[in-house]
Order: sequence, then structure tokens, then C-alpha cells
Amino acid sequence: MIKVKELGNLTSTKKPTRLRKVASMSPILYPFYLLFCFSLPSGIQSSDLQILMKLKSALQTSNTNVFSSWESGNSIYNFTGISCNSDDSITEIELPYQNLTGVLPLDSICQLQSLEKLSFGFNYLHGPIMDDLKNCVKLQYLDLGNNLFTGWSVPKISSLSQLQYLHLNASGFSGIFPWKSLQNMTGLVWLSLGDNPFNPTPFPNEVLLLTNLTWLYLSNCGIQGTIPAEIGNLKELINLELADNNMTGEIPVEIGNLVNLWQLELYNNSFTGKLPIGLRNLTKLEMFDFSNNYLEGDLSELRFLSNLVSLQLYQNELSGQVPAEFGNFTKLVNLSLYRNSFTGPLPYDLGSWAKTDFIDVSENFFTGPISPDMCKHGTLRGFFMLQNNLTGEIPASYANCSTLRRFGVRNNSLSGNIPIGIWGLPNVATIDISFNDIEGPITSDIKNAKSLVNLLAGHNRLSGELPTEISEVTSLKSIQLNDNRLTGEIPYMICNVSFLEIWDIANNGLKGKIPQCLGNFSYYLRVMNLGMNNFQGTIPDTFAKGNQLRTIVFNDNNLEGLLPKSFINCTNLEVLDLGNNKINDLFPYWFEALTNLQVLVLKSNKFHGPIGNHNTSGVFFFKLRILDLSHNELTGLLPRNYFENFNAMMISDEGRHEPHYMGESSQYQDSVVVTVKGVEIKLERILTIFTTIDLSSNKFQGVIPEVLGRLTILRLLNLSHNSLTGHIPSSVAKLSALESLDLSSNSLTGEIPLQLTDLTFLAMLNLSQNQLIGPIPQGKQFATFENNSYDGNLRLCGFPLSIKCSTNTLMPPLLASIFQEDNNSSFARGFGWKVVLIGYGCGFLFGLVMGCIVFLNGKPQWLARIVEGERNNKKRKPNNQRPRQRGNECI
Repeated sequence: MIKVKELGNLTSTKKPTRLRKVASMSPILYPFYLLFCFSLPSGIQSSDLQILMKLKSALQTSNTNVFSSWESGNSIYNFTGISCNSDDSITEIELPYQNLTGVLPLDSICQLQSLEKLSFGFNYLHGPIMDDLKNCVKLQYLDLGNNLFTGWSVPKISSLSQLQYLHLNASGFSGIFPWKSLQNMTGLVWLSLGDNPFNPTPFPNEVLLLTNLTWLYLSNCGIQGTIPAEIGNLKELINLELADNNMTGEIPVEIGNLVNLWQLELYNNSFTGKLPIGLRNLTKLEMFDFSNNYLEGDLSELRFLSNLVSLQLYQNELSGQVPAEFGNFTKLVNLSLYRNSFTGPLPYDLGSWAKTDFIDVSENFFTGPISPDMCKHGTLRGFFMLQNNLTGEIPASYANCSTLRRFGVRNNSLSGNIPIGIWGLPNVATIDISFNDIEGPITSDIKNAKSLVNLLAGHNRLSGELPTEISEVTSLKSIQLNDNRLTGEIPYMICNVSFLEIWDIANNGLKGKIPQCLGNFSYYLRVMNLGMNNFQGTIPDTFAKGNQLRTIVFNDNNLEGLLPKSFINCTNLEVLDLGNNKINDLFPYWFEALTNLQVLVLKSNKFHGPIGNHNTSGVFFFKLRILDLSHNELTGLLPRNYFENFNAMMISDEGRHEPHYMGESSQYQDSVVVTVKGVEIKLERILTIFTTIDLSSNKFQGVIPEVLGRLTILRLLNLSHNSLTGHIPSSVAKLSALESLDLSSNSLTGEIPLQLTDLTFLAMLNLSQNQLIGPIPQGKQFATFENNSYDGNLRLCGFPLSIKCSTNTLMPPLLASIFQEDNNSSFARGFGWKVVLIGYGCGFLFGLVMGCIVFLNGKPQWLARIVEGERNNKKRKPNNQRPRQRGNECI
């Protein structure tokens, strides 16, 4: 980042003080002096005045008072932002931060022959920078940075050979920057061109010749390629910033020659290799940022940089231990090492000598205890050690850190009770201790945490009741206390937390009734997860219109009664899980109005009656991706009209919105449990790609609809334990993403469609306990399934079963199925059935001979399929081995 810290005497804005010399003059000469000042140089002032008036006119739409002193009757010396030299010539126009808007009339401005400083930074100027700028040949200081010159390029300015300070940063300039213009600016000490979308270019050689540079800001301006070794020649540099570019390669060792550096920033590039030898020479360095690269190796080169104030190395591939010397750095107040591969313990004294402000060492492999003294000086605001292997207890010293705003130690192996006082830190906005083994209660002093926004303590061993004082923390937006050992009832006063967005207390030992107010206590509530507790009674029927709820999870409780009709007001609802309760109701057709629903789980309740196949028109459930109605008492036919509307199971969309809410530091992630072959699997973070239909263990009848074949990205289909009849539709083979198929324990008949071998992702198959017949398809995924996939189908044959396929086992079902396929042909209605009867009654050989006669005379090919089937199945081999040829079957 560019720091506004000027160097040199050109930043002076003092106005000439010639009139002050009058005090040493004789009183007699005073009138003559005034006459000289205001009349003798009138020609020069008149010319300059006209130029300034034109500038004022060009910027007249500005919302500023800066030009109130620019009046023709006023002396130029009194014009705000204007300075003159002893010859009454204007040398400086300095108008930064004045809210100016318009186009600069450089054709006029550059007629000021003595102009040395032109400063218009931090305004709203726009339009082109005219070529007339090259006429300001005496300019030593030019600042047009932080304006709105979007879409315009920088003209050639090689004539400005006296420039020492050039500020054009963050002004929207684009195109090709005239790098060759810098060749003549050998006295340049400050070059700031960053944050402009210039055309990509390698590091400009012209910059490497500016050996007087002290400040070089080229971040985010299209520089690509490597840093040249000649960078080491710029030994006067105090600041070097090349961040946010497309630079690659290793950082040259010559950078170690820049011993005067105070700030070095190379973040957000693609640098590789180790930290270069020689960095230890940069002992004046205070600001160091190499974040977001691909650097590797350890930090041994940095252990000598004892003047560091800020060290940012996050998101690299660095490893090894943090040098012990870091614990003695007396100025280090900001340390960010997250997302690397550091190991070992952190220095015990880390942060104890400095007034530490922020530390983030998350997502590494640090071990050992937490350093106890990082808030020793009472200045710590941000503390993050998430996702490491830290052990021990949270040091008690942090309970006194009243400055702390964010405290995160999630996903470690911390244990023991949380120190008394941490719950009630007065300025803390986020407490994240989730995924540890921390014990003890949430104490009543939480009422003192008046700034607390995110309380994240899930997956620990917290116990006791929820303190009623938590309702006094009205700033709370996220309460996540899931997967603990909390007991008691929900404090009714919790409904006072009117800004709450996430309320997750799942998987505890809470009991009692769900408070009636929970349906509408917070307009902002997105997530309500009360699952896996011991709540009883009915679900409150108080969900108000206009609510923002996206996730409602009440699964695995003892809830009963009817579904609340006020669910219809949850028009933003994406996830609804009421599974494993005792709800006794008809299937709620009115759910069809919840057009944003993506996950619907009603399994293991007492829902009864038919679903779908009614006269409702329109589009519904078109976003649904997970449907689990298993283990209920639903009846009737499978809901064909629902299947026709499941668009989200038909079309792959990688950019689909994931059904979860993750606000700042909330870390909430929706999840759902699906059952695959009796094994429950928790799906998390993949809801956008997983699609499932589970209608098992109900009382559905009829056939499996062909329309299921449209759900081409369905991954799990379970229709087991119903009373379904008919054939397995061949359209199931169109479910190209299917990974699990369970049709077991029904009354399905016919053969297993050969097309199912096209399901190359199928990993689990269960067709057991049906009335299927004929050969099991061979090859591909079917070579991996075991006997239990087909148990209870007494007339199946072929691998992996021990029953080999023969004429006696194949002929009747094949004939029956072929007859069914060709029952629309006139031949089948006439002669075909006679052939079948003859073949069946008089022996297979006679039937086969008759079939050959018909086949050889060009009759319909259904009989030819009998012949070919007999040839291929008489001695079928496993694993797609080709059967041995037998002679001409028609002789």
C-alpha cells in the first residue's frame, strides 16, 4: 500500500513572505513598496491570473470551497493552494483532497513557465491527460494519483527531466505506460504507478536505472515475469512494493542489497522457491509481506530482522519451526502465518515484548501449548490459532484481555475448562473455540459481552444449562453450541436476541418444549438447528410472513402432532429436516409452494397417505436435490409428477448456490444424513453436487416410472421395502451419475436391463428379495457386486451367483419378455404366439428349428434374439469372456 509520507523539501506549502520584510524598512518607503508590489508586476500577475481563472472555470462543478479565495480582486498570494517565487511567478499548485471534479486544462496550466509542483491527488478528476503535460518542463513534483482517469492512457512525458516525485497511482489509467519516458528522469526519488490496469509488461528496465529512488510503488499495475537481479542496484530504496501482479520465479538474492528498506511487499503473486539468502541484511525492515505466493522452506533468514513490526507470510508452502528469536522481537505487533505447513511449538515468549495487536497462525501443524503472554501489554485485538495441533488449556491470562475483539482457537486439541472471564470480555465480537475438548459451563458473566456477535463453541464437552443471561447479549448474530453436553431447557428470554441469524444447538441433551416465540423472534434468522435433542410436544405454528429462514432442522427429537401450516410463510426455505420424530400427518402438499427448497427430509415419522400424482398444476420442487421420505406409511403410486419437476436433478450446475449461510466468522455449514445400504453417511459441504431420492420402507405400489430416467445427475436412488411391481425400467440406465441403487424387497419381475452396465459410477447395488429372472449383466461395475446384491431372486443366474445360465433357466422368461416387447406386431399377434406354444409344448429343439425357419425367411427379429441369446448364454463366462463357438444351430 502506498504510504503518504513525503520526502524532500518539495512538499513545503509555505507561501512567500515578502511583505514581512516591510517591518525593517523605513516608514517613509512603505507606500512606495506597496505601489511596487501591486502595480509594477501587474502584467505577470494578469497573465497568471487568467490561467488560474481558466482552471477555476474548468473545475466549477466541484463541491468545494477551495476557490472562494480565487477572486480577481484578490492577490494571487492569497489564493488557496498557490505559491509563488521571488519573481512573482507561480511555482506550485497544490490542491489535493479538495473534492474537485472536471478535466484539467493542462494546455493552460503548463504555460506557467516556473511551475515546479502540480498536486491534484485524491480528487475526482477525469477525462484525458493532454499531451500538453510535456510542456511543464520544470515540474519537479507531479501528483495526479487517486483520481478517475478511467480508460485514458498516460502521455509521453520524457521532457519532464527534472521530475523527482511522480504520483499517478490508483487513477484508472490503462493502456501502455510510457516507460521510456523515465530514462531522462535520473533524479527521480519517488515513483508511484500502482493500482492502474496498465497493459501487462515485464519489469521495466528503465526503472532499474533510477538509482536515486527511495520509494517504488508498482503494485497491481500489470507487471509480470521475474524480478531482475538488477533490483539490487536501487540501494536507496526505503519502500519496494510489487504486490498484486503476475510475477513468477524465485526472488533474487540481490534483494538483500537493499539494506535501507523499511517496507517490502510482494504479496499476491506466484513467486516460488525459498526466501532468498541475504534477507538477513535488511535489518531496517519493519513491514514485510510475501503472502499469497508459492514460497517454500523455513524462516531462518528472518531471525535477524529484529525491527519487524508486521510480518505477513500467509498462504504459502513454508515449513519448519518458527525461529525462537521471534519471541524476542520487541516491535512485532502483527504476525500472520496462516495456511502454511509450519510445525513444532510457537516460541513461548511470542508477543510478550511487544504491544501485540494481531496474530494469525491458523491452518498449520503447530503443537504444544498456547503462548500465554500475547496480551501482556493489553493491546491484543485479534487472536487466531485455528486448525492446528495445539494442546493444553487456554491460558487464564486471556480472560483479562479487555481489548480482544476476535478470539479463535477452533479445531485443535485443547482441553480443560475455559478460563473464567473469557465469556464476558467486554469488546470481544467473536469467540470461536469449536472442535476441541473444552469442558465446563457457559457462565453467567456472558452478560458482560455487550459486543459479542459470534459465539462458536460447537463440538466440545461443554455442560450445564444455557444461562438466561445469554438473552442480554442482544448483539449476537450467531450462536453455535452444537455437539456438546448441554442440558435443561431453552431459556424463553432467548427471543430477546432480535438480531440473531444462526441458532444451532443440535446434538445436546436439551429437553422441554420448543418456545412458541422461536417461530418469529428474529426477522434476520436464517438458520434454526435444534436437531438431535430431547425436545417434545409440537412444532410452534408461529412462523411469520416475511421471515428469512433458510434452514430448519428439528430431526431426532420426540416432536409429534401435525406439521405447522405456518411453514408456508418460510418462502426462502432451502433445507428442511424433520426426520426421526413422531409427526403424524398427511404428506404436506402445500410444501410445493416452497419454491426454494433444496433439501427435504421427513424420514422416520408417521406420514401417511399418497404423495404427488394429484391435479396440482405448475412447477414445484424444481430446486430439490435431496428428498428423503423413507420409513413412513406413505401409500399409492410413486409421484410421477414430482419426478418430472426435479430440474435440479436433471441439469448439472456447478455455480449453484449452496444451501448454507456463512456470515462473517459464522462457519455454519448445512449437513444432511443419508442411508446407503443401512449405513448412515453425513453429507457436508457437498450438498451442491449430491442428489438423492430415498422413498424406502413405505407402502408404495405400482411400477417404477420411466420418467425417473430424466434425473441424469441423481447419485442415490432407494425405493426398497415397498410393494412395487413390474420391470426395472431400462431408463434407469440414463442415470449416468448414479452411485447407489437399491430396489430390494419389492415384487419386481423380468430381467435386469443389460443397459445398467452403462452406469460406470455405480458402486452399490441391491436388487435382492424380488422376483427377477434371467442372466445377471456382466462386465464393468457389475463385475464388482457380490451375491448379496441379488439374494432372494431364485431365477437369476450367472456371475457372481453359483447358478449357471442354461436353456432351461432362460427360455421361459426370455420368451415371455420378448413376447411382451413385440406384442404390438401383427406377426406376434398371429403366428408368433403359436410358435411360442409349439416350442414350449413340443420341446425346445422343435421350437428352435421353427425359429430358424422364420428367421431365415426374413421374419421379425424377436425370434432371432432367442437364437442369439441361447448361443451367448448356453455357456456364459464371467468377466465378459467370449463363449466358445458351437456349430450351426440351424442344422
